[in-house]
Amino acid sequence: MGLRKQFLVLISACAAPLFAQSSTKQDPQPQHYKFKERASVIDSRARAHPEIDFFLQKDGKPADIQNAAVDTRVAPQGKLVIWLMAYNDELFDHLCSYGFHSIQVHYANGWFSRLYGGNKPPADDLFLSNIRLEAATGQDFSPHVAITQPDGIMERSLQMVKWLAKKNPQARWDGFLTPDTKALRWDRVILAGASHGSTTAARFAKHQKVDRVVMFSGPRDQWEVWQKLPSATPANRFFGFTHTLDDGWKNDHYCRSWELLGLNAFGVVTNVDASKPPYGNSRRLITSVDVKNNAGRAHSCSVPGKSAVTDEKGRYVHEEVWRYLFTHPVDQVGEAVEHDSSCTIDQREPLK
Repeated sequence: MGLRKQFLVLISACAAPLFAQSSTKQDPQPQHYKFKERASVIDSRARAHPEIDFFLQKDGKPADIQNAAVDTRVAPQGKLVIWLMAYNDELFDHLCSYGFHSIQVHYANGWFSRLYGGNKPPADDLFLSNIRLEAATGQDFSPHVAITQPDGIMERSLQMVKWLAKKNPQARWDGFLTPDTKALRWDRVILAGASHGSTTAARFAKHQKVDRVVMFSGPRDQWEVWQKLPSATPANRFFGFTHTLDDGWKNDHYCRSWELLGLNAFGVVTNVDASKPPYGNSRRLITSVDVKNNAGRAHSCSVPGKSAVTDEKGRYVHEEVWRYLFTHPVDQVGEAVEHDSSCTIDQREPLK
């Protein structure tokens, strides 16, 4: 092993013990911390892009609020969850209870309705893919948007973690920074999102290797092919969960993405209503729990919150599913299965 490689291994080994001790030893007053701050306060370089509905302020109110949470009373997992949707207090409480540090960053996602009607396939089968990558990285992947580095997910996440490391040092947010603090330790990051956010999380993880991807009600982009491109993040680190009444499931949007991502190599599609953890170690989980035939609720019930389903005692019925998605060991996988002939992979139609 060369001297440079030995040095990098040593640096990595030295960084790991930051989370080796319990958080109660790190924090003299262990507690559940929650933070909220504007992206433009954290980083003065942050800019609005009104042409794609990406604002710092809207209707006289801040639009760039970002959130974070950690509970130092819980032994830390040493993982940072980056949530790519609107802040969800119930979800963040769950993540805190698992021992995760979590942030929700303000990033450009309003472009979808501006640039894409959704009723027919775009001429370019990587049209949405390249916009998603630019929104994630702030690098020039698409001619259709002009999102700069300080406004991409990568930089906004980095700046927020640096801000948290100073504001809340007892929670050791610095453990997610490289030694020179110029980048995140992406090997300690879990990307998660729902719907549009889960699609961007999956696309970003194809480009940037991360610890895990949790995809609620997604991914979509049913006319695109980025799902089968070479992936920086190994396929066994992608986990999906949706309701069978969700139109993305009924129209084969999710099943095709899951197969193109290669998730059929790790087990059958598993209905959690009729199975228990570890769900055959599958990466493809579904539920048919009663949502009063409400497709809208079906789309959002996969995540903790007001649309999630509870039992007669008021307990969430998917508690074990959520824990599995975020904490199941990635090296434990189910048996590979062939293509599901009932799932339509090629959904593109001739352009008129």
